[in-house]
Formats: sequence, C-alpha cells, structure tokens
Amino acid sequence: MISAQLRDAAMVVDLKALKHNIKQQQAALPANSRILAVVKADAYGHGAVPVANAAKEAGVDGFCVAMLDEGLELRNAGIDRLMLVLGLTPVHYAPIAALNDISLTVGSTSWLKEYAELAKHESLPPLKVHLALDTGMGRIGFQSVKEFKEALDLVRQPVFVFEGMFTHFATADAADDTYFKRQLQRWQEFLDAVDQKPPYVHMANSAVGMWHRETIAANTVRMGISMYGCNPSGHELPDSLDLRPVASIIAKTTFVKHLKAGESVSYGATYTAQNDEWVATLPIGYADGYLRRMQGFKVLVDGQECDILGRICMDQMMIRLPESMPVGTEAVLMGTSKDKTFFATDLADYAHTINYEILTSITPRLLRRYQD
Repeated sequence: MISAQLRDAAMVVDLKALKHNIKQQQAALPANSRILAVVKADAYGHGAVPVANAAKEAGVDGFCVAMLDEGLELRNAGIDRLMLVLGLTPVHYAPIAALNDISLTVGSTSWLKEYAELAKHESLPPLKVHLALDTGMGRIGFQSVKEFKEALDLVRQPVFVFEGMFTHFATADAADDTYFKRQLQRWQEFLDAVDQKPPYVHMANSAVGMWHRETIAANTVRMGISMYGCNPSGHELPDSLDLRPVASIIAKTTFVKHLKAGESVSYGATYTAQNDEWVATLPIGYADGYLRRMQGFKVLVDGQECDILGRICMDQMMIRLPESMPVGTEAVLMGTSKDKTFFATDLADYAHTINYEILTSITPRLLRRYQD
C-alpha cells in the first residue's frame, strides 16, 4: 500500500515525546533495570524503523516484535540490539532467526527437541531463546514447573543460548489486583525452579511498570503502549508516569460549502441539517484507519470542537465548521489544538474499544510525518 504523499493528511509522530516517555520509565525503575521497547504492529502504527531508532537513542536495551518478519525488517534497517519475537515461530523458520541474531519465544519442549534435531544437520549459530511461562494469561507458554524444568535441560544444548524467560499479565491494568497477585505467585514458583537465571528475566509490561513496580521480580520491563504516551488501563487507573502522547492525526479541509436547512450529508443521508451551516470535507476516511463508527464524534478546528456529520466515507469525511473558513484549514482528529486535546483513549471510548486498537488501525496509506 502506498503512503499518500500528495494530500494534506498525516499522522504526526513526536519522537521527542517518545524518548521522554522512555526516560520517565527508566527513572522510575531500580538501578540497572533494562527496557525492551515493544515495536510490534509497525510500532503500534507509529512506524517501526523510526521509532526503533529513536528508542535506541533513548537507551533501550532491545526490542520486542510479534513475528519474525517484523524482526527482519528492523535488522535490515540496521537495528542491531536484542530482537525478541514474542509470538511463536514454526520450527522450520527458526534457522532464519538464528542466522539473523533474532531471539525466539519457545513454549514447549517438543519445539526445542524438534529444533535441536533440525540444527544437527545445518551449520547454524546457536539460537537465542526466551522461555514463555503461562502464569494465567492462557495464551502461550509452559504451564507446569515440571515441563519448564525439562525445557531448562534442553536449552543447555550447544544449539541454544538461554537468553531469557518471561510471562505476561492479563489484569495488571485493572484496579482489582486479585488475579494479578495470583499470576505473580505462579511466576515466583517458576522463578524458584531456575538455578541460574538467564540474562533477561521479564514479567513487567507497561501496566506493571506503571502500577506494580514494587512487585517486579525481574530485571527487564517490556514497554509497550506507555511508550507511545497512552494509559494501558484507559481511564480505570490514573497515570503514574508523566506520559506525553506521541501520535497526532491532522488533515486540512479540501472543500467548504454552505449547507442549507433540510439538506443531507453522506451515505444513507443519516444527517440532515436543521439550520443553515458551514460544512467542510476532510481527505481522510476509514481506509486510512479512522473508524467508520466514529460518526458523530468531533474534531478540533482552531481549538473548537466540530461535529463529524453523516457517515465517514472510505476516503473522506465531513465536519460542521463554526463559521465560514477557507479551504486548507487544519483539523485535528487526534491530538492538540490550542488548549484542547483528543487523546487516543478519547477516540477509543467513543468507538467502544481500546487505545491500542485506535493506534494500530491507522493504515500505511496515511502518511507518517516525524518530528524530533
């Protein structure tokens, strides 16, 4: 998909804010703690390579991606620090990881045995692995201490480097910490089974790094949504770090008209003007990731809230202006205009989703413009 260079619409990515957020987390952690920047899903829609370079400048120790292809993209761009694939990779693709110094997540002894057999017949460097532990997320990882101990024996083979172990919390961003504590106890049981811990021990995601720092029984934090300036809990818990939003979405009007009372706007004629009003068209739509269900929400124009009128189209949308304004007037769909701000969480609340989905829904067609 192309990134549209020749229209006045863009996601503006503030890399200075991103570095600030990383520094905030670093300052809140014990000395010698490590941070792995989570840049999966194209860095939550912000652009994996520019974000990774900025995070590297801010001092992170490595990166987490979701799949091997994402890790290769960063390696090909010259990112040379630890690169961990958080998802599971089929064994037959693992040699590619070994050859590119990309670490893989492993959650079963059968995988380790199959790779060890495969590696005997190929000239490969040792594969770096992180053992995933299922303490209650119910997604991937070793579920029993017994099987985990078997895995610890297997990763001592020369074809592996036991680089890390980790778990993931399901409710660390919730006010009720009952289930979190249950997972934490289970994590400790796995930790107690390890005689010699690997270099990277990580159980803290963004939420743990923000609200459960005193419980971190590890040396590494995986910084995800908080790195992009968003509260992992939405509004359930207050920010414990001074986070700055990294992404804004802006577009300039392409057409302005005087709509008369009784006239309608957009597909289905779901909006009909009750009074004469000024209406502007913006060159952005749901094909850019601005969700169709945002109909009825608002954008900011010159610090004023302006209603979205009618259904959002694939490539365009219409808004009500407070008065006649020239073509080329800037509208802020997400971000700050004068003293008002729409955060990703505000859009998520309206769309009945989470800020993660708002950010990762923005398609590559919308130009990313970087500021530092």
